[in-house]
Amino acid sequence: MKVLGLDPGIRKTGYGIVAINNNKLQLVDTGIIKTKDKEDISKKITYIYNEVTKIIKKFNPTEAAIEDVFMSVNIRSALILGHARGAAMIACSNNNIDIYTYEPTLVKKTIVGRGRADKTQVAFMVGQILGEKPDWPKDASDALAIAICHCTIKQTMNKYNIG
Repeated sequence: MKVLGLDPGIRKTGYGIVAINNNKLQLVDTGIIKTKDKEDISKKITYIYNEVTKIIKKFNPTEAAIEDVFMSVNIRSALILGHARGAAMIACSNNNIDIYTYEPTLVKKTIVGRGRADKTQVAFMVGQILGEKPDWPKDASDALAIAICHCTIKQTMNKYNIG
């Protein structure tokens, strides 16, 4: 199983791909998709869609996991985030990849053991789990955390024949 984790954002969308080999998680690739600040939102979401599609074509993930929408004080920010999230999800859907969504607190609890962990704690634990030095951007760490969360939940469900 190879999972594409996505941490969507209109300026930066983190992505991370992990594979399970012999019940061990392995880092395949990670990075960020960065849009241009001055561009129109329609160009930004098109760019996110195209870049996620390129990542899918290059690495052939079998499943995708994406952070669920969280409640924001700023409604406009939440709506714009929804555009980035939608672009990433459509890229996955158009490539016949099943998409799973996870609440940010569940991801943090799965990775760190605390639902309110900060980005530094998440990055550190992602590095520990993957046996890597976490020298990637924080958005990439979050995307890897989402992919790891999905793998962990999926393995547990398979172990106990749930779902």
